Amino acid sequence: MRRFYGKFKDYRLKKYLKTLTNEELQNEILNLIKNFKEVKEYYTTKINPESEIELLEKYKKIVKNEFLPDRGFGKMRYNLVNKAIADFKKIAKDARNIADLMLYYVEVGVEFTNTFGDIDEKFYGNIEKAYNKALEQIFETNLEQEFKERAAKIMDESSGIGWGFAYNIQDIYFWYYSDDDEE
Repeated sequence: MRRFYGKFKDYRLKKYLKTLTNEELQNEILNLIKNFKEVKEYYTTKINPESEIELLEKYKKIVKNEFLPDRGFGKMRYNLVNKAIADFKKIAKDARNIADLMLYYVEVGVEFTNTFGDIDEKFYGNIEKAYNKALEQIFETNLEQEFKERAAKIMDESSGIGWGFAYNIQDIYFWYYSDDDEE
């Protein structure tokens, strides 16, 4: 039996879109915006680039609520935090905002462990990985000087945290910023 669904093909979509009038195409986009918040956020930043800062704050709140909510205890759902960062990357145009959110995740993680004490190996591994990804993003987009102070502050604030976390954060920091001190 032949399947009519499966892998999405761009050429099929283009063929379909060519059959639509301008008004029908506009209605398609409006329906997408009504039904999918990610599409709405995408077009919001296209129409009004300044709105990206508001969306950044929204995504920062998602990150913070997983660790340090206003009430109760954080659930530490790493998959939700990583999804929030991935979703923001899809809609953000400014590399600074992406780097800001990625580094914010690490800052909140360090604040969490400094507030509540020793966590577990999985937690530290996730925060270390996030720190490495954030610095990688920062260096790929040539924002290293802009974020150097925050990256160093994370390293300083992780001092004394167990499971080798402080040493690993320090190693990651100096891996990226090793050449700066030689200038």
